[in-house]
Amino acid sequence: MTETNTQASAPAFLETYIREQRKKKDILLMTHIVMGYPSFEASFEIVRQMVDAGVDLMELQIPFSEPMADGPVILKANQAALDSGATVEKCFEFAQKVSDRFDIPFLFMTYGNILYKYGMEAFAERMSRIGVKGAIVPDLPPEEANDYLSAMKKNDMSAVFIFSPETSDPRMKMIDTHATGFIYCLARKGVTGKETQFSSDMGSYLARCQKSTRLPTAVGFGVKEKADIDFLVGKADIAVVGSQTIREVEQKGVDATGPFICSLIE
Repeated sequence: MTETNTQASAPAFLETYIREQRKKKDILLMTHIVMGYPSFEASFEIVRQMVDAGVDLMELQIPFSEPMADGPVILKANQAALDSGATVEKCFEFAQKVSDRFDIPFLFMTYGNILYKYGMEAFAERMSRIGVKGAIVPDLPPEEANDYLSAMKKNDMSAVFIFSPETSDPRMKMIDTHATGFIYCLARKGVTGKETQFSSDMGSYLARCQKSTRLPTAVGFGVKEKADIDFLVGKADIAVVGSQTIREVEQKGVDATGPFICSLIE
């Protein structure tokens, strides 16, 4: 067994938290924000409303100029945050503020270039120091992630990896040996924010995902209403809502966040 596999076999905080919460709920809800959009003050209020509404865990996206996994809604939010002065340092400060204030796990979602530029070890150590529990880095596959995995392990951070409908069974098994926390299952190929068909085909795919990992599974890309979350009950541990919250904020303002999240949970 490799060192990485040894890491993956020991439940980290995030995996344990998810399993404990799942004893109380049929499915958990993870949400996603772009830090600094529409401002850091508004971002804090969005987080507060989400936590008050009952969200179980949350992705905090560090804005990036070329977010390749994201569709137009999140892409626009990334660019707006950057244009208004969002930086990695400000995102770390924001993440520490919400981690200190709210009693749910927060994860970073970002792209590999930011980690390389900051320094893998320094990035993971800073995450640990401010209370962030893990990271999702879509453009950093396990084959290219030795430094990242080593730094995350050293700092007891969960490294969340991704399955997609195009991922073969052998590759799912390989990814699983490196992942910690949970597996993020893309509901479809492509980028965030597009229409997703919640169908029997997806059910078969999610069964394949669950069979291929020892970790809890999260499903995102196109989850935007309660019917979607209800469909995922029994097929995944976590439903992930991202682009739709940003649409709600764009169309109705920050105060629409809480009622929208409540509509997903009721």
